Amino acid sequence: MTATVGTVLRGRTVVPGAVTGEALVSPATISGWGGIDPASGTIVEARHPLQGVCFTGRILVFPGAKGSSGWSAFFQSTRLLGTAPLGMIFTVTTTKAALGAVVTRVPALADLDVDPVRVLRTGDRIRLDATAGTVELLARADGHRAGGGT
Repeated sequence: MTATVGTVLRGRTVVPGAVTGEALVSPATISGWGGIDPASGTIVEARHPLQGVCFTGRILVFPGAKGSSGWSAFFQSTRLLGTAPLGMIFTVTTTKAALGAVVTRVPALADLDVDPVRVLRTGDRIRLDATAGTVELLARADGHRAGGGT
């Protein structure tokens, strides 16, 4: 599937709420314990494709969590330190990812009808309405917006 402006993906609510913002798409799972720096909201995991990239204030789109049960504690720390992602969209629901979203207290959606990692791009402007179970592509990272034009 090729996503165009106006495309709506549907999924299962993990944490209700709605936010609009820039997507940060990770092609790989993320390790919480030792994989992120909660103080800066940066992915620090060695050899991760997004090593050194900050997720603070962005909607984190990723395949899921990996590592130990400490994953959720590290993401809770991002909430407490003000460095949390704006929202979370993950491909596969695991207890680590779901609990991480709950304690981070950001809108979160999972198990979408289309793999969001494959159709969304870093920099896309999206509307995550986890209460309704939808993600809408508002504008492509290249500047194309809903209603045509740039």
